[in-house]
Amino acid sequence: MGNELNRRSFLNAAVSAAGLVAMGPLLSACGSGPAQRAGVGSEAALKAVLPAYVPNTSIKPDIPSIAGGPDVMTNPGFLSYPANRVATVSGIPGKGGKYSAVTPLWGTIPPADNAFYAAMNKALGVQLEMKPADGNTYNTIIPTMTASKRLPDWIQLPAWWNSQMNVGGLVGNQLADLTPHLSGDNIKKYPNLAAIPTSAWRTGAWGEKLYGIPSFATGFQIAGTLYYRRDIFDAKGITADQVKSADDLMRLGKELTDAKSGVWAFDDVYRYLYTSFGAPLKWRVDNGKLVHLFETEEFYAALDWNNRLAAAGYVHPDALAGDNANGNTRFYGGKTLISSSGTGAWNLADLQSGRAADPNYRRGAFNVIAADGKSTPRVYMGAGADIMSYLNINLKPEQIEECLAIANYLAAPFGSAEFTMVNFGVEGTHFTMVDGVPTATEAGKKEVQAQTYPFLASPAAATNSPGAPQVTQDYLAWQAANVKALTKPVFWNMNISMPQAQATADAAQQVEDAIKDCIHGKKTVAAVKDAVASWKTSGGGDKLIQWTNDNVLQKHGTGQ
Repeated sequence: MGNELNRRSFLNAAVSAAGLVAMGPLLSACGSGPAQRAGVGSEAALKAVLPAYVPNTSIKPDIPSIAGGPDVMTNPGFLSYPANRVATVSGIPGKGGKYSAVTPLWGTIPPADNAFYAAMNKALGVQLEMKPADGNTYNTIIPTMTASKRLPDWIQLPAWWNSQMNVGGLVGNQLADLTPHLSGDNIKKYPNLAAIPTSAWRTGAWGEKLYGIPSFATGFQIAGTLYYRRDIFDAKGITADQVKSADDLMRLGKELTDAKSGVWAFDDVYRYLYTSFGAPLKWRVDNGKLVHLFETEEFYAALDWNNRLAAAGYVHPDALAGDNANGNTRFYGGKTLISSSGTGAWNLADLQSGRAADPNYRRGAFNVIAADGKSTPRVYMGAGADIMSYLNINLKPEQIEECLAIANYLAAPFGSAEFTMVNFGVEGTHFTMVDGVPTATEAGKKEVQAQTYPFLASPAAATNSPGAPQVTQDYLAWQAANVKALTKPVFWNMNISMPQAQATADAAQQVEDAIKDCIHGKKTVAAVKDAVASWKTSGGGDKLIQWTNDNVLQKHGTGQ
């Protein structure tokens, strides 16, 4: 969706798997590596570290952003690709430097010496050697590089792998401090970087210093939501606004399920629904006391509801068997009518896949609900960005400035001349305009992987579905209807360095296994309570809670 998902859905699988991790604090487990940097300590410290925010007004969207509160806004929307590609960078940003860059890539790695890379180097004024690596094994490749201290000049480290990559130990040791260059008004030297919302920069702040450069920033970041087949609902006379509670959803389960015809109302929905019962994302503070999700009654109420949903026969049997890989196929084929996923699922590729199975296909999403139908609906926000790039600490100050000038080019807004070059290549060589849409040529398909350069820096998210404006309108209408429901969870957007024992306890694998069996109707809620009791005593849960209280809550506050 938008500039980060236009022409591709590069992280759907990865983000879905890491969705809940991305919504909580960013954890980095202490090991034998360098000393860890704790999360930024206070709002006062953050204000001194974070860059100023100066919105870019050079290109006006068809659907402007709507503010929902501090650090919350809907994406701007474009119903067509801007015809007037405004240049936002004057001259050539680079000064002839030579740099290496490593990013993950979920797709075919282009030839090392290709015309697109050459054209980008000419436009940037540097020799930027791009070395995309297999995204499927990226989390195992990087630790090997850091262990030998052989990082490239510029590297992308997805925030959901902070723990595995020991980012908390790398900052200040192998990764450069960008605070002197970007904090406060210093960033105004780089206007496109200044247009990235402040919340996104928080993800790259460690130990009261700024290290990371965000990509794909957004003011509307949530783990995901509940979707429905809008075309089928419309045909049945069912509207999404009729669903205001968990009871309403259960009644829909009964109404829509027709097992004899091979249709079930639901796929797996627990992960994006449990907080509707009033459960915290992971942490809650009650009267100054830190409380874990597993200690709340609302958590068990959500489990009970999902367990009853499965027992009633309203969930597709394959979903109950743990088959999540084919969830989209079931949804497109009308075998399930209500599913859940990240917001990145709502895009042009989704429409194309859905219409290949059913020409009438149209995705819709329920508004955020409170399970009791009475409380104020809310959904917890994730970090302002999950994709961060870092510069090597061995770069000289003038080299860092040259790389930041390059990042400023890469962060040019959607539809600009620079954005078009970065994402589509050279017109006539890598793409042509077909019905107003940049369309890849054969050379473009081979050489231009639009994941590559934007993984170093990119503008804030903009929503655009080339040739399918209805998708953009539907998605942003849903964002607008729900923007005021976004709420910051405890420890929002904080980087927390955690000892290995606590990081293992935080994963709570034995509890997660019990949860999966419970929501699939294989175990009872009581079995989950037993697993939680064991986790708290012998699995390190109590020590995790105490450690987090002493080292995060009491020292740094809630981050809200």
